[in-house]
Amino acid sequence: MRHAIASLHRLLPLRVLALIVTITLGSGTLAAADEAPVATPPAATAAAAVEPSAIVAAAPAFDAEAATEAYLARLAPDARARSDAYFEGGYWLQAWDFLIGLALAAALLASGLSARMRDLAARVSVRPALQTALYGLQYFLLTTLALLPWAAYEGYFREHQYGLSNQTLADWLLDQGKGLIISLLLGTLALVTLYAVVRRAGARWWLWGGFVATGLVVFTAAIAPVYIEPVFNKFYPLADGPLKREVLSIARANGIPATDVFEFDASKQTRKISAHVSGLLGSARISLNDNLMNRGAPAEVLAVLGHEMGHYVLNHVYKSLAFFAAVLLGGFALIAWSFERLRSGIGRGWGIRGIDDPAGLPLVIALFSVYGFLLTPVQNTVTRTMEAEADMFGLNAAREPDGFAEAALHLSEYRKMRPGPIEEVLFYDHPSGWNRIHRAMIWKAENPQAGRAWAAAPSAVPATAAPPAATP
Repeated sequence: MRHAIASLHRLLPLRVLALIVTITLGSGTLAAADEAPVATPPAATAAAAVEPSAIVAAAPAFDAEAATEAYLARLAPDARARSDAYFEGGYWLQAWDFLIGLALAAALLASGLSARMRDLAARVSVRPALQTALYGLQYFLLTTLALLPWAAYEGYFREHQYGLSNQTLADWLLDQGKGLIISLLLGTLALVTLYAVVRRAGARWWLWGGFVATGLVVFTAAIAPVYIEPVFNKFYPLADGPLKREVLSIARANGIPATDVFEFDASKQTRKISAHVSGLLGSARISLNDNLMNRGAPAEVLAVLGHEMGHYVLNHVYKSLAFFAAVLLGGFALIAWSFERLRSGIGRGWGIRGIDDPAGLPLVIALFSVYGFLLTPVQNTVTRTMEAEADMFGLNAAREPDGFAEAALHLSEYRKMRPGPIEEVLFYDHPSGWNRIHRAMIWKAENPQAGRAWAAAPSAVPATAAPPAATP
């Protein structure tokens, strides 16, 4: 569940969770939360790469600074430039997502289309709940189709430009269709529930609305691993062997009640590695994608899963929920203060009858979008802090600092490794790659006997030539 909550800012594998938070908030793990043939392992071999641990082994004392720089030196300049361009382009995508969302809301309101959608629903039924449901179905279908070209650029064409996607256009569209169906079902249910609260709670609707919205997020995240994620990917038990036994041993040692480890076929969609430990109220499920299994050595897999276990053990699920509950309450309070002022001012010709009118949904979404956009650095900082805590937990649990550094290098394919301090605070919801490797090497310096004698050496990050420059 923490995996789902922490990934709300960008494209989610749990698309419906993003939808519900869109309804309520206006709108990814150590590995990517984002998602054909299995991804090809890096071309360069471990034998061809000079391991940082080997560089420093001859020194009288382990030098964490030198080891960090040795890892970073394995990134070819063109590969680093490519990942920097991809990640920095994401800053502009956030701004464009925000502006395009506002433009769509404005078009629905100013054209009177939202009011006409409400009127059509009212002609079908006099029951408020059914009217809300019918409006919701129209809204989700219309906005999904309107935003499809932008979503295709952002989620398909741009990913192929940077060599990160394995999907055909047909497969990508199929996933979008699945997400739309889930949105029509759960999104409409969320809308009906929230507007029922608004109608019945009176002046305190914003308070009760915030609580109910939090409950919807909990509900969606709780059912997602079992009922939603398998719609997009196939999950199957990880093959028995020493690695699986070691993962379960670390889980038992840290009080995680998992009895199996699951792998899922994300390689049909992406080259990115990811994993998560989900569960609520004493349940737990450990999952990792096949990219991590195919591209990472056992030490790297253990390091990533140790990090994910940290989120579970450190109760980041519940801390995230508490944070989102506060954000949602603040957002609903903002709407309670501003909605009527805007409706009776610049929105006099929009045909909105009040806060309980579904035709006002685009205005609600726009207000939440502004609120959420301004809170982005705060949300990033909260998430980044929990990610750093999970990093340290994973280092202590898995005791694989070099595996952790290898994972950070794999993430460098689509994350800028060395941002400026202000850049990291504003835009990063995870610690930067440099910070993660540096912390791992400091940990290694204080724990010289750490690490396991795995037969497979960590895979090297390929030093391949960059493809032609791609626009953000």
